[in-house]
Amino acid sequence: MAIGIYISKVLAIATVVMTVSSIGGIITMMIVYETERIKMNPTPPPTPNATILYPTGPPPNLRLPGNLIPERYELVLQPRLYTFVNNATNQSLIFTGNSTVYFRCVEKTKTIFLHSKQNVTDVTVKDLDNKKTINVKNTILYNNESNFLEIRLEGVLEEDGNYSLFTAFEGELLDDLAGFYMSSYKKEPSTKDDTTFIATSQMQPTDARKVFPCFDEPAMKAEFKVTIIHRFGTHALANEKATGTTLVDIDGENWEVTRFQTTKKMSTYLLAFTVSDFHSIVSKHERVEIKTYARPEAIKAGHAKYAADITGNILAFYESKEVFGMIYPLSKLDQIALPDFSAGAMENWGLVTYRETALLYEEGVSSTSNKEWIATVIAHELAHQWFGNLVTMKWWNDLWLNEGFATYISYMGVDHIEPKWNIKDLIVLNDIQTVFQVDSLASSHPLSSNEDDVQTPSDITELFDSITYSKGAAVLRMLSDYLKDRVFMDGVKKYLQAFQYSNVVHKDLWEYLQKVKDDTVVLPVAEVMATWTMQMGYPVITINTTTGDVSQEHFLLIQPSDYNYTWHVPIKVMKEGLAPTALPTQVLRKSAFKSEDGKWVLANINCMGYFRVNYDPANWDRLLSQLETNIHEIPLINRGQLIDDAFNLARAKHINVTLALRTTKYLRNDTEYIPWESALRNLDYFILMFDRSEVYGPMQAYMRKQVGGLYQHFENFTTVPEDPSEQYNQINAISVACSNDIEDCQKMAKKLFDNWMTNNTSNPIQPNLKATIYCQAIAAGGEKEWEFAWGKFQNTTTASEKDKLRFALSCTRKIWLLNRYLEYTLNPDKIRKMDAISTINYIARNVAGQAIAWNFVRAHWNYISLEYGGGIMSFGRLIEGVTQRFSTDFELQELRQFQSDYNEEELGSASRALEQAIERTQANIKWVKENKQTVLEWFRKESSESS
Repeated sequence: MAIGIYISKVLAIATVVMTVSSIGGIITMMIVYETERIKMNPTPPPTPNATILYPTGPPPNLRLPGNLIPERYELVLQPRLYTFVNNATNQSLIFTGNSTVYFRCVEKTKTIFLHSKQNVTDVTVKDLDNKKTINVKNTILYNNESNFLEIRLEGVLEEDGNYSLFTAFEGELLDDLAGFYMSSYKKEPSTKDDTTFIATSQMQPTDARKVFPCFDEPAMKAEFKVTIIHRFGTHALANEKATGTTLVDIDGENWEVTRFQTTKKMSTYLLAFTVSDFHSIVSKHERVEIKTYARPEAIKAGHAKYAADITGNILAFYESKEVFGMIYPLSKLDQIALPDFSAGAMENWGLVTYRETALLYEEGVSSTSNKEWIATVIAHELAHQWFGNLVTMKWWNDLWLNEGFATYISYMGVDHIEPKWNIKDLIVLNDIQTVFQVDSLASSHPLSSNEDDVQTPSDITELFDSITYSKGAAVLRMLSDYLKDRVFMDGVKKYLQAFQYSNVVHKDLWEYLQKVKDDTVVLPVAEVMATWTMQMGYPVITINTTTGDVSQEHFLLIQPSDYNYTWHVPIKVMKEGLAPTALPTQVLRKSAFKSEDGKWVLANINCMGYFRVNYDPANWDRLLSQLETNIHEIPLINRGQLIDDAFNLARAKHINVTLALRTTKYLRNDTEYIPWESALRNLDYFILMFDRSEVYGPMQAYMRKQVGGLYQHFENFTTVPEDPSEQYNQINAISVACSNDIEDCQKMAKKLFDNWMTNNTSNPIQPNLKATIYCQAIAAGGEKEWEFAWGKFQNTTTASEKDKLRFALSCTRKIWLLNRYLEYTLNPDKIRKMDAISTINYIARNVAGQAIAWNFVRAHWNYISLEYGGGIMSFGRLIEGVTQRFSTDFELQELRQFQSDYNEEELGSASRALEQAIERTQANIKWVKENKQTVLEWFRKESSESS
């Protein structure tokens, strides 16, 4: 390990030369180490103005002392790479630059602390008030998670004094998707020498320091004046508009110098810049100049048109009185689709970066879900321009203020531009039911952690999870519903006005929501919301409809809870034949929950509350009987809720597993997406637990029986239903029918795929069904089908099509093909780094690939953690994906052994995910032992009975 660490640090100051081999256009790398710049001893004795590299001693703490307040940066960057290389061109992956930060001292000191992960080559400190230079004794760069650069001075920085710090630095443009990094793409039509290179950035959460020395904490807001020196013929983008570009001669080569306007006051993690040969398309907006950038071929083919069409509309909607009531504060907004990007998108102020799949839509190739994803991501990132960029959390422990709000508001944005989609209903599936699973584990965490508990970059990265995004959105939705949407948004507007260009803690939001005048609002917002933000998990509300008694307890899949939690719960109740009524817990009346004349009672209407509901057995029977006789008496969302609650209550032993399974019986008479999707997601747990056992056969027989009506409803698979939710359920119908061996479905899938292989150029499969048809055909086929799909994957440039093929390739039942596919994930020329984790998870999802994927991750953990550590949430998703089937004592033992093989630093952001995987596995072992025989008998009985 010591050698590996030392080499990686030398690389940071190496000259990197890339040449293109004349054989087959293969790019080879030649590394030239300028070892004279660094002694073999990485910690030489201090000398005046020397840099002490990576001392073993710790810094004072892991947070900046706060005695220096940055006000403005002047940042100059020069990426040395060429966008295009040929046999005569040496490609350089170095970038150089300098930064001058102007700061104010608020507490006397002789030391400057800031963040850096770069090789700093020059340091100058000036006293601006007295117009003199302060000599530097030495600088220390700490090799730990503080990432501190300590600058020790001979003079003193006085309180209320104004100073500047100049640093020169150099670094590498790696393909690690973090900081300032390199991306690339192939031009169309493809030739051997057609790779085009891009320099781009991703700073969130703690990688601005990877680019230049800075005060890299969200509360350390400042203005940024950026200058980019880039190759002639390329163009540069940054957060603000360019003020002009000039040509200069550097070492006999033409370079362009692009200067940008000074930004608004903002956090370092929102800084962004790109250098590329991309083209753009303009959006309509009465005031803001909006451009969407992508590969030239993608712009020419119109793939950015949908994004361009909706962006201005969403931005104007957010500016309206109906939403934020504040104009977008910048004069321009650029969006750019990047070939390599770790997250889905990033909200950098004025320069939003996206994966191609989140911005580019190809009519006739991309599916409805692709279009919905694009609209949702754009709406999410534009919401951040206010929530996160204009008003920013003080520290990462309140990250949910950014991400929860953007997730919640994005549903409003999409609903505004695509009202026919009924997107607001899908928050129940996309966010609430999904995060319920994570938040029902004892290893979950509160929305707002204690500030002191979030210190290191790994601590911060761990917070980018479904709790922060989805639970944050669900809790805000619940509060908005109870306060009334108008009152909620009025409070939000006042909050944004009060804290623009500054930082907040979550209590600031409660204060402004409380201030909004409305006689009907008696809710003490801060007191109520503390129970939802400061406690992890959520309650199950148990209603006895015979007595009207209502109780709550912390819902955990492994019982009992050791936490004495209680929540303030707003409950909306509906009785058979009557309209819903809303009640807060403090004014509960027994009569509201009592059954009258043997009629059912239904709570949490439309799942507006973030909790589960359990009933006495008699009321469960009444609700299920209602579903069997007339489904329309139960609201659509609640049909899905009843299924999801029942299955999870059964897993936690609140009700019998047979009651949960009974909730799926009525589905043969329902063709709606939400209840079917809720059922399939919960039955998916049964598949994961039992597809390696004798339970699976009877379960498949039951599924064939249940899905028959739905499959016949959508049997005309060449016709695309008009309603998007019906389109999604058509996919469900075909997927369930084919995967459970309905012969007509399998023949159809094979025939369509065979026709494509025969014609090769003409794809007869409608875009919505591609992923399902590809997967089923490859699963039923062999090497021929796999190789055909792999060839198509390599040759298509449409990102959404590549994703469908990449998923489908994991469906083969041939172990040797899956093994080969796993090896491909370690080769970025075959599977891009940003897609490696999800590809491994796809393979693990296949019962034939589960064991080999787990073994592969363990065998390659050191490499994966070193090379693929740039993506937010990646390792959490990886651990969850490869362990989701674990349900035996042996698998639990393997998990614990894996955990013990690595220290916390080596595990990094995977540490919490491993704890959750162990907890899930323990729950699975217990559940399977207790329920296997009962489940087997139930499926045997139900599958053998006549319809």
